[in-house]
Amino acid sequence: MKTRPGAVPHGVQLLHDPLRNKGTAFTEVERDALGLRGLLPPHVHTQEEQMARFLENMRKIADPLEKFVALSALHDRNESLFFRVVCENVDEIMPLIYTPTVGLACQRFGHIFQRPRGMFIGINDRGRVAEILRNWPLKAGIIVVTDGERILGLGDQGANGMGIPVGKLSLYTACAGVDPALCLPVTLDMGTNNETLLADPYYVGLRRHRVTGAAYDELVDEFITAAREVFPDVIIQFEDFANHNAFRLLEKYRDRICTFNDDIQGTASVAVAGVLSALRVKGTRLADEKFLFLGAGEAATGIADLLVAAMVAQGVDAAEARRHCWLVDSKGLVVKSREGLAAQKLPYAHEHAPVADFLAALKALQPTAIIGVAAVGGTFTPEVLRAMADLNQRPIVFALSNPTSKAECTAEQAYQGTGGRALFACGSPFLPLQYGGKTLVPRQGNNSYIFPGVGLGAIACGATRITDEMFLAAAHTLAAQVTPADLDQGSLFPPLTNIREVSARIAVAVAEVAYQRGLAARPRGDDLRAQVQAEVFDPCYRGYA
Repeated sequence: MKTRPGAVPHGVQLLHDPLRNKGTAFTEVERDALGLRGLLPPHVHTQEEQMARFLENMRKIADPLEKFVALSALHDRNESLFFRVVCENVDEIMPLIYTPTVGLACQRFGHIFQRPRGMFIGINDRGRVAEILRNWPLKAGIIVVTDGERILGLGDQGANGMGIPVGKLSLYTACAGVDPALCLPVTLDMGTNNETLLADPYYVGLRRHRVTGAAYDELVDEFITAAREVFPDVIIQFEDFANHNAFRLLEKYRDRICTFNDDIQGTASVAVAGVLSALRVKGTRLADEKFLFLGAGEAATGIADLLVAAMVAQGVDAAEARRHCWLVDSKGLVVKSREGLAAQKLPYAHEHAPVADFLAALKALQPTAIIGVAAVGGTFTPEVLRAMADLNQRPIVFALSNPTSKAECTAEQAYQGTGGRALFACGSPFLPLQYGGKTLVPRQGNNSYIFPGVGLGAIACGATRITDEMFLAAAHTLAAQVTPADLDQGSLFPPLTNIREVSARIAVAVAEVAYQRGLAARPRGDDLRAQVQAEVFDPCYRGYA
C-alpha cells in the first residue's frame, strides 16, 4: 500500500489538511506528538465510529443534492474518512458523488459552493499558466481537465463544470485506489454561452461569452505545455469537451503526451465490455451483430471505433467491420451521399438511401443492437423497443445517456417493451425490478469501471502514452469479471462492490500492453500485480506519531 512521504503538519494546520486530518480519531499519543491536545474533544473515536456517525446523519437527508453537499464537506475536511465511506458503501454513494447527482450539482455549483477544490485557469491567465500551476502544493500524477462546454447531457455549464473533474478524480481513488494526493482537477474557463449562468449572481466563472479559434487553442496548448513542465510525468484526461474540440484535441495530443479522452475512449471501453457480456448470453460473435447508434458524437464514434478494433482483432477486415456500425444523428441516418459530414462520422457513412429518423432506420437496417448516446430522453420509444423485439430473440438495448432525465429509456421500459428479452445496460442507475416472476438487475455501464483502472495501470508502469489497445484490453478484462450468475439476472457488468478488484485487474492488463509496446518508463517487476498494488491508497487510518 502506498504511504505518503513528508513532514506531518502540527496543530490546527493539521486539522485543516484534508489529506492527513483524522479528526477525533487521533490517538492520545498522536495528540501529544502533533500539538493537538485541547484542540479536539477528549474521546478518541475509531474510523469505523466516525463512518457510522456520518452515515447516520447523511441518511436522514432526503434530498440527493443535500447529500452531495454533505459528502463534499466531508471530502474537504477528511479525505481518508470520505474514501472509506465511499469504498464501503459504493452502491449507495457513487450515484451521489457522480451520475446522476453530479449533473444537478454542476447546475447548482455556485449556489452550493463551500470551498475551492482543484485549479481554475481562465482565458485571462494566458502567459502565466505555468506560474499558476506552481501554486498547487502537491505533485500531480493525474489531471482531469474540462472546459465545461458539454457537461454530461446538460450542455454548457462553464466553470460550474468543475464538479465533473472533482467527481472523476474521487472515483480514481474510490474505485482504483489512486492516491488522492496525486489527483488534480482543472477547469479551463473559456467563458460560457449559457445566458442563465451569465445572469446568475452566484456563478463562479468569468462573465463573458466563450472564446473560440486561436485564443482557445493557445490557452489549451499553454496549459498542456505548462502541466508537463510543472508535473513531468502527469497523465492528462480530457473530460466533457464539446465534439468540435474533443476529437481534434485528442488527435493533436495523443501521440505527444500521456493523455486520453474518457468520453470517447472510456465510454467506448465500458460499452464494448457490455457488448462482450451480451454476446456470451447470445452465443454469437461481434461479426454476427449489427449496431445502430442513436447519436454520432464522441461516445458513438468512440464505441464504434473500439468495436471495429475488437472485430479486427478477431480477424475481420477493417472495412467490413465498419459496415457493422451505423449512426443516426439529428438529421437522420448518416449515409455516404450526405455532404458536410464531420470527420469522425465519415468512416460510418455507408451507401444507403437517406432515412429521416431512428425508427425508420431501425426498420430499414434491422440491427441486433441499439446504443443510445444522444442525450435525448425517451427516444427509445415503445415502438422502437417493440421493433427490436420483433427482429431479435435477445435484442441488445443500451441506453447510455446520463443523467437519468436524458436516458433513452428506463430499465423497466426496456424490459416491458421487449417482453423481458432485452440485454440491457444503462448510463444512469436503475433499481432491480421484477419481470415475469424473475428479479432483473440492470447495471450501469459507468465509465468508472474503466478509467480508474487505466489510470492506476499507467501510474504503476510509468506509461508514456495511453492507447486504444489499452482500452480494448480493459474492455476484455471487465467483461471477464462478469459471472454466469450476473448474466442470469440480466447484469452485463460485475457488481460495483467488486470495483477495486476489477480496477486492479484492468491496471495489470493496461500495464501489460504498455510493456509489450515499449510504452512504459518504469522497470517491470517480477510480479506485475504486486507492482500495481504498491501504488494503491488505503483509506484506513495510519499512525503518524
